[in-house]
Amino acid sequence: MEPGNIVEYIDRQKIICAAVMEAKQQKLRLLTEGNREVKMSENRLSHKSKTRINLSAGRDRIIEALKDVAEKRKFLADKIDIKELWEVLNTEQEWIDLDTMTDFCFPKNAAGDNESSAVVRAFFNDKLYFKFNVDRFFPNSEEKVEQIETQAREAERKNRIIEEGGNWLKHALNHHQPPCENEISDPPGYAAELSEILKSVYVFEKESKHYALGKEILAKAGITNPDTLFEALVKLKIWDKDENIEIYQYDIPVSFPDKVNDLTEEMVTDPKYAAAAFLSENNRKDLSSLPLITIDGQATLDFDDALSIENKGDHYCLGVHIADVGHFIKKGDAIDREALVRASSIYLPDQKIPMLPPEISEGLCSLKAGEVRPAVSIMIKLSTAGDIMSYEIFPSLIRIHHQLTYHEVSMMAEEDSNIILLQDIARRFRQKRLSEGAIQISLPEISIWLENGELMLNKTNRETPSRMLVSEIMIMANWLMARFLAKHNLPAIYRSQPEPKARLYKDDEGTLFQNWMQRKQLSRFMLGCEPERHSGLGLDAYLTATSPIRKYSDLMTQRQIRTVFGLETPYTEDEIERAIQMLEQPMSIVSKIQFRRKKYWLLKYLEGRIGEKEEAIVLSRRKSDYIALLTEYMIECPLPAGGISLKPEDLVQITIQHVNARKDMLSVFVG
Repeated sequence: MEPGNIVEYIDRQKIICAAVMEAKQQKLRLLTEGNREVKMSENRLSHKSKTRINLSAGRDRIIEALKDVAEKRKFLADKIDIKELWEVLNTEQEWIDLDTMTDFCFPKNAAGDNESSAVVRAFFNDKLYFKFNVDRFFPNSEEKVEQIETQAREAERKNRIIEEGGNWLKHALNHHQPPCENEISDPPGYAAELSEILKSVYVFEKESKHYALGKEILAKAGITNPDTLFEALVKLKIWDKDENIEIYQYDIPVSFPDKVNDLTEEMVTDPKYAAAAFLSENNRKDLSSLPLITIDGQATLDFDDALSIENKGDHYCLGVHIADVGHFIKKGDAIDREALVRASSIYLPDQKIPMLPPEISEGLCSLKAGEVRPAVSIMIKLSTAGDIMSYEIFPSLIRIHHQLTYHEVSMMAEEDSNIILLQDIARRFRQKRLSEGAIQISLPEISIWLENGELMLNKTNRETPSRMLVSEIMIMANWLMARFLAKHNLPAIYRSQPEPKARLYKDDEGTLFQNWMQRKQLSRFMLGCEPERHSGLGLDAYLTATSPIRKYSDLMTQRQIRTVFGLETPYTEDEIERAIQMLEQPMSIVSKIQFRRKKYWLLKYLEGRIGEKEEAIVLSRRKSDYIALLTEYMIECPLPAGGISLKPEDLVQITIQHVNARKDMLSVFVG
């Protein structure tokens, strides 16, 4: 390489034309067409010309000459049809050197420096059809060309999403509303895709599969704070200001797949599920004339259990009647598979996510007043002293006579003879459980819900006559069904519980503080195929089967009972074990979501009570503060020590200082 040679190199994805001003041991000093002096190694050059330029002509003349050469080479490069060359050469699949390729491109001209440079420029600018390696070229296969084109389209699409998505977010934050259609050109589905990207980035952060792309969109919009992204999503009306993020975090399905909806529609219109079909079944006892009642919350729509009571003079006959969901939902069908994935209905203050489609959970299966329904009935014979003499379980046909609420039953507690009798049976059964070592934890229930957009809160005593009545009789029914299946040697999802770590009080005599702390002393319940003692309930065997509309484990248990009467094929022990494993995670998620969402709305309520004074019980002392329980809301919070000395169970007055529901923050101080 000599001074005066015209060379080219690549810088920032551009080919630069330059003249060699000095050459020493493959180290070059160059003057570029842009009037810059650079130093580089000879091996960085993309093209070397034999053509030389007169260095004595002066700097301006050298630069002008370089520009002329560069323009001529660009002109020649534009004349090269690379696609046409590829169509001729791609079947060869061999490397082609620069001189040969130059002859292909300029067959009628004597190939010179300008022509060979033009070839390098052309192939550098269009890398779709050939692999480019400075002085040789390799034709890509058709598959490779298609792959590169796809990647290019995807890169272009992503760049567009970044550009327009960033503008979309910026506009929302600045103008408090989404942009108009003529302000941003969204192709079909574009806004929906962008929404999913932004939601995913907010919910999963670095774990999001869209994180890299989302980060660039946020950078374009100038967003660095997650709170600002949430604000933008609200302003774009993608989310509500009280959006339940856990629904996305745990990928909870809120709608049903088409296969489930199609099968549901078939069932609703199928005559075999009509009342006339139930009445014609000869393997069910007809109890439709028996006066049955349901007792539920005021907003309940999916009624899955009912009660009956008969005074026979020398004994009582207590009936617990459970909607026969297994009659409708067949093992392995689309609805059953979806129910297994969901594991349970989810009840939130602002939303209900059912395990079964509403047409089934609130329609076909629901024990609605006046409607004949198939059921599984537990008929219990009790002495006048409340002792269980015998029981019978069988498939039945029932009709609800009265649909009652907890409030209505509590109002009837001292007047209606049947309600009085049911209460007495429930109290005696509880006493029996307590004598067997049961632990009765009695804590107020905080109900919180939205009514016409207004947040409502109510503190309910769980020990009202109606709630105690329903709770104890359902425990009795579940216990008897556990014994029934054990007697028939059928595996089921049995629940057991080891002894608590400590017992803080006797029977049901504990204070509010003791009840709260006793719950922390309970051992974790366990699920298994064999019946074992449940210490918390004081029973020798236990399972749940009274809520088959709402819990998949209860539906499985009900199916096992149906097998005794030839209505099902029984689950094997292996199938039960697999079901326990499959249900463990979704049930844990359901519990978390219900707890966290209730806490969110409770904190939302407390956001409006900043500065208010409340009563609290000190629960425990930590290194630098205390943990206290706000008794009106049954929620724990840290309590600054503030130079005061407190001990567990002390009653103190606190002031609510700061609350942020979205950030799960509640701070208070004494006084």
